[in-house]
Amino acid sequence: MLLTTGAASTVTVAWAQQTAPASAPAASASSVDPDALQALHTMGTYLQSLQRFRVFTDLTGERVLADGQKLQHSANATLEVDRPHRLRAVMKSARTEREIIYDGKQATLYSPQQKYYASVPFDGTLAQLVEALRARYGVELPLADLFSWGTPDAQHQKFDSAMFAGQDYVGNDLCDHYAFRQAGIDWQIWITSGSKPLPRKVVVTRTDDEARPQSVSILTWQPGFSIKPSTFEFRPPAGAKRIEAVQLPANKG
Repeated sequence: MLLTTGAASTVTVAWAQQTAPASAPAASASSVDPDALQALHTMGTYLQSLQRFRVFTDLTGERVLADGQKLQHSANATLEVDRPHRLRAVMKSARTEREIIYDGKQATLYSPQQKYYASVPFDGTLAQLVEALRARYGVELPLADLFSWGTPDAQHQKFDSAMFAGQDYVGNDLCDHYAFRQAGIDWQIWITSGSKPLPRKVVVTRTDDEARPQSVSILTWQPGFSIKPSTFEFRPPAGAKRIEAVQLPANKG
């Protein structure tokens, strides 16, 4: 999303996730295991059943220099969700802080450091909001897949390979580990074993980049968390300035 105050001032807001490698799967990832796809579907169905939740994520990323050297960086995010139409996301790193607030009628992007905010009308679901922010304004919501897993859109994904890679602990939770390969990315997910299949760790490797940068997200959940309605209301702090949200150019290709 480009937040502008005129020709002299433009703030480009983006949220990137990149990271560090995980251990190699023990089995060969040469085919699509239907049980691995079913595990994703089961997890997604459970996620869609959560009416209200808070989730924290610690992100570790990689920036690749021109000579191939990789530099790690870290960030964190907190998402508070009340389905189907309310969301607050707070994203922080040492360099920047961003907030996205959606109350079912408008979405607001706020930059506390610059004290700029932009609001646009919107009345769709959270999955629709994620796609609209990405397509119209170039804004990536952290953990965006949480809102598409378990939906018809997720069922149309194409996989080059999908496999079960054993079990591991993430924190104190025993998790089932799955590995997937799609065009441009390899990714792994650790899903809590048992009746509450929540994603606890996600590793993404960019295979469309010869440097193969990775991202690691560790998720901590508070399902059913009590959230005040005021959480999803944006009240501009003193000194905050409203600016225009500029849409990305239409793709004419």
